[in-house]
Amino acid sequence: MQSLSIISVNIWQILISFANLAILTWIIRKFLFKPVKKVLDSRRESIDSAYARADEAEKEAEENRRNYAAAMAAAKQTADQMISEAARDAERRGGEIENEARERAQEIRRQAEEDALLEKKKAEEDMKREIADVSALLTGKLLEREVTPEDHRGLIDSFLQELDG
Repeated sequence: MQSLSIISVNIWQILISFANLAILTWIIRKFLFKPVKKVLDSRRESIDSAYARADEAEKEAEENRRNYAAAMAAAKQTADQMISEAARDAERRGGEIENEARERAQEIRRQAEEDALLEKKKAEEDMKREIADVSALLTGKLLEREVTPEDHRGLIDSFLQELDG
């Protein structure tokens, strides 16, 4: 059997190693761990604020989308209302134009009837005057002499010739 003298335990060396480990841990903690933790915390805060801003921007975008949708709906409703008002106005104006045209046609017709009636009265008056003139002539000729049937026919013929000519 071999001896275990190669393996020996030195308590002082173990204590110095533990002291070294404690000092290294303290130095690493003091100079590395706290600054790295501070950088990581700072980075975490900036990422959290970026997420918060992104959430806020998303909420604002959603609100803007809803406002836009509401504005578009209102604009569509306003446009529909304007179109229906324009159609009603056009229909009303068309009715007015139709009524005006009907009234104008009636006025033209009435005026034409009045003109025709005046022309008829004028023609009747002209005929009465002609008949009166012819009667006066005929009476004058009759008074000049006594009329025989041949004279009567001659008077009528001459009367008709005067009417034609």
